[in-house]
Amino acid sequence: MKIKINKVCIVLSSFLLFGGCTSNQSQPLEPVAELIPGILIGYLPHDVIPDGIALLPTAPIAGNAEDKRLNTEVIANQEGFRWELATSDDNLEFPVAASMFSCAIDAKISKEETPQLYRLLRRSATDAGLSTYAAKKYYQKKRPFMINEAPTCVPAKEAHLRTSGSYPSGHAAIGWLWGQIFSEITPEYSDKALARGWAVGESRLFCNVHWQSDVEAGRTMGAAAFARLHANTEFTSAMAAAKLEIASVRAKGLKSSRDCNAETNALSLNADSEKL
Repeated sequence: MKIKINKVCIVLSSFLLFGGCTSNQSQPLEPVAELIPGILIGYLPHDVIPDGIALLPTAPIAGNAEDKRLNTEVIANQEGFRWELATSDDNLEFPVAASMFSCAIDAKISKEETPQLYRLLRRSATDAGLSTYAAKKYYQKKRPFMINEAPTCVPAKEAHLRTSGSYPSGHAAIGWLWGQIFSEITPEYSDKALARGWAVGESRLFCNVHWQSDVEAGRTMGAAAFARLHANTEFTSAMAAAKLEIASVRAKGLKSSRDCNAETNALSLNADSEKL
């Protein structure tokens, strides 16, 4: 799969570095090459990145009946804890994104305390993001706000999102991949880690930037990328190192700096909940 650098920038900037490919994080360990400025190369060569066109069902032209039902429900509830979490979940830029799962696993995650894990998250996000590229470009499915004209949680990004296909969701792919990563390296928190990864996709519904079918397809791509990554020795070595880092953080008693009570309240609401 040959991908021109400028096109890679466009798709990754949709959910990693909105505002341009100009950020340049310093590396805490041995340097890893950047795919484009600010975005580290993934672990997977381009020719083994999962292909969404081959793996996924044909995208609905807009939203299907279930898509529209859920979308109607969530846009009527764009407020409170869940709306705030959805807005927060949109930001997959580092260092902010590093702490996304810290409440779920009850441990601090940072560039300083967990450098191996920090870099693992950055590189795997590239793999998951690129796994959605081919299908996004092929289908160019319209996002819900383009049809229902309701607000999104990211008004500053709307102009850009209009040019980026909705199917599959890159955020959902990354969130589900990260959920599986944390489930494996912190098995005692597996359920919470997976639930948090699932919620990243749900947040895209609340934000009114994706349909349910987009999110489901994104999770499929995240799972496919995770499976492929396990055949990569660099990735599996990083997973082992990250597991040791988490053990060290726990031994120091370092906890999340996020508001975990608010996050728990937010996660009690999902897109298909009677509480909405």
